[in-house]
Amino acid sequence: MSVTIKIKKVKENAMLPTRGSVEAAGYDLYACLDTDACEIKPHETVKIGTGLAIEIPSGYFGGIFARSGIAAKNGLRPANCVGVADSDYRGEYIIALHNDTDIVQTIANHERIAQLVVIPYLSVDFTEVEELSDTVRGDGGFGSTGTK
Repeated sequence: MSVTIKIKKVKENAMLPTRGSVEAAGYDLYACLDTDACEIKPHETVKIGTGLAIEIPSGYFGGIFARSGIAAKNGLRPANCVGVADSDYRGEYIIALHNDTDIVQTIANHERIAQLVVIPYLSVDFTEVEELSDTVRGDGGFGSTGTK
């Protein structure tokens, strides 16, 4: 199943998202810089524009995830770990990249910096109650389902 999503270049030199294979869930987002490259100092966060505005369909959101290659090889990840681009957002997609390493990292213009996954969600209404239904797990939190 394929859905058509409207996309607008807000900067002339922006690159449209691509994916690495036919079955890839994520679409690579590219840095759209006014210079050849930008540096991200150790433990610093830099906002990098994609030059794109995207019209995500109602009932979906754009999940912005790290690219495994740039995270594993360069120690760079979205500062908020996973970004949420709501369907009513029409501005430029900007990725806040954080450098987890102790060395300066460089992002080149048109380098792949994150990936976009279009994900459905449920719109819900919350109802406050006095009690919740019982389960085997109950209120067991962190590590409660592991073996001893």
